[in-house]
Amino acid sequence: MGSILYDIVNAILGLLIWAIIISALLSWLVAFDIINLRNRIAYNVVRTLDAVTRPVLAPVQKFIPPLGGMDLSPIIVIIVLGAIQRNLGILFAPLVRLIG
Repeated sequence: MGSILYDIVNAILGLLIWAIIISALLSWLVAFDIINLRNRIAYNVVRTLDAVTRPVLAPVQKFIPPLGGMDLSPIIVIIVLGAIQRNLGILFAPLVRLIG
C-alpha cells in the first residue's frame, strides 16, 4: 500500500514538473506571437496549464520578482520539486515499513 502511494505521488510530481515546463514554453510562444490565443484550442490548453501550475508558482513569485522581464519561479519550483521527487523514497520509507 505504501509503495502504491509512493508511485502515485512520484507520478504526480513528475507530471507537475512537465506541466510547468510546457506552460513556460507556451508562454514564450504566446509572447513571441507564434501561438495565437484567439485559437480556442490553444487558449484552452494555455488556460488549463495555467490553472494547474499557478497554485504552485504563485507563492514563489511573491518572493522572487521577475528579473529583466524573465520569471525565474518555474526554474526554482522545478528544482525544488525535483529534489522532493529524488528524496521521496526517504520520506515514504517509514510508511512503506509500517503499511507494507
